[in-house]
Amino acid sequence: MDEIFLFIALAVVGLAIGVFSGMLGIGGGTIMVPVFRLLFGMSALVSTATSLFTIVPTSFSGALTRIRQKTCIISLGVAAGLGGACTSPVGVWLASISPAWLIMIVAAIVIAYSAVSMFTQALQLQKEEKAGRLGAEDGKPAHERPAGGQAGESAEGEQDIHTMEQEIASAAFKPTRKQIAIGFVIGFAAGLASGYIGVGGGFLMIPLMIHILGTTMKESSGSSLIAMIILAIPGVVSEAFLGNIDYMVGIAVAVGSIPGAIIGAHLVRRIPEGALRFTFSGFLLIAATLLILNELSHIVAF
Repeated sequence: MDEIFLFIALAVVGLAIGVFSGMLGIGGGTIMVPVFRLLFGMSALVSTATSLFTIVPTSFSGALTRIRQKTCIISLGVAAGLGGACTSPVGVWLASISPAWLIMIVAAIVIAYSAVSMFTQALQLQKEEKAGRLGAEDGKPAHERPAGGQAGESAEGEQDIHTMEQEIASAAFKPTRKQIAIGFVIGFAAGLASGYIGVGGGFLMIPLMIHILGTTMKESSGSSLIAMIILAIPGVVSEAFLGNIDYMVGIAVAVGSIPGAIIGAHLVRRIPEGALRFTFSGFLLIAATLLILNELSHIVAF
């Protein structure tokens, strides 16, 4: 009975993780790692390995829906995934020789930095949307989209802001060879982080794609889901050889995360881009806080 209850509890957790994954383009590792370690008493290595194992089916489920909705850039996602596949086993190896506290501190720092970056973007978008509304009231056009390509920031003043965001998000983004190469490099860095701290790498890929490539939030999050499927597999194989994966826990979470990712991927079209960025930054801040509390609890116990 206890095992059945545990399985159901893990599936419910997986459902919530899946919704975040499909909506925000993350693998869910930034929730799974602290949950596994704090609530279920797993070691740092088992937590990160099981998280990485669960990321594959979760990302696959969300990515399929995003591809059907055309809210991703397949070529960019594949390029980032191939880059990450080269380094995720290296990240796994580095984690195996690192102290647990170092893994958690690195995760918290990277996630917190990404959260601040995304929150700043959301504030900037909010200001430009407000300026667009004022321009519409005065009969003047809103600010044009910057040359850097910040998505969702271009529209005529008379257009409704929400409609503007949907149109821009659905516009076809055709990456050049240079942008594909940059995507590979972004994935290269994300793969290392993925293997090291047991996450999908979306917290790195999404901000970098937006900042450097000028993709929208929806395009970036959808593309990162595709990348996670590819980059996580070599890391999972490495973790399996090391015997670090708790398969029962991983399967239970996946039972919930797979349908959750589909739900989240459908919700992404109903949420304005600015709100999605605020949600993503808030999520990352919560994840970073959980990781810090996780490590502090172990230090105090020691």
